[in-house]
Amino acid sequence: MRKSHPIRRVVLATAATVSGVVLLLALKPASDPAAASAAGAAPQATAGQQSPQGGTQPVGASGSSAGTVTGDATQTQYGTVQVRLTVAGGRITRAEAVQAPKGGLSDQKTALAVPKLNQEAVAAQSAQIDAVSGATYTSNGYKKSLQSALDRMKTAGSSGSAGSSGSGSAGSGTSGSSGTAQARTVTGKVAQTQYGPVQVRITVSGGKITKADAVQAPKGGLSDQKTAMAVPKLNQEAVTAGNANIDAVSGATYTSTGYKQSLQSALDQAGG
Repeated sequence: MRKSHPIRRVVLATAATVSGVVLLLALKPASDPAAASAAGAAPQATAGQQSPQGGTQPVGASGSSAGTVTGDATQTQYGTVQVRLTVAGGRITRAEAVQAPKGGLSDQKTALAVPKLNQEAVAAQSAQIDAVSGATYTSNGYKKSLQSALDRMKTAGSSGSAGSSGSGSAGSGTSGSSGTAQARTVTGKVAQTQYGPVQVRITVSGGKITKADAVQAPKGGLSDQKTAMAVPKLNQEAVTAGNANIDAVSGATYTSTGYKQSLQSALDQAGG
């Protein structure tokens, strides 16, 4: 029995050594550099996918300069027409009628004319557009309101460049830019008539009336028809004559008289 003890010790030592080697081999793959790099590959790929999303953000911010301009409401024989423009970079990108004649046959004419007028306004970039056949009054009212919107657009644009254009115009001696800068709008006093108040607003440039419109006019019942008939004619005559010596519209004497009184007060304010 005593001779067998050394053999047992050898066997036990050998078994312990084998067990240690097995444990070392089992732990070695976990510390392998290849395994560690494979484990870190997934987070790197995720970070790479986020960069295209960040690159699309500035695209939407560049369109912030667009704005809208609304023209004056223009009275026609069949109703009111008013145009609104969407402007970007000094150009008309969209035109629409926020007011147009309604009721009866006017609905059909408005549906026929307005889309064409909107398209022509964008294409022409001015109020020099053709009237739509069969909708002459609506077309004329549209062009007048469109022109007033364009005037506002130009005024807003020139106000930002007044400092740079002033020095240039003084050296060149051109009178066109100075005449545009002097354009202003004056509203006359309210003239009371038997059928309601009348008030006229004019735009004056270079000492001449470039636009006239009635901001107040008789309303209700028969007055609506007379106002729609008389005011556009009186507006046109005021611009043509350049003063308040205009003819009264037949059938609308009271409105015509009130119009001329308010027009004269506006001219007095303008110094004309």
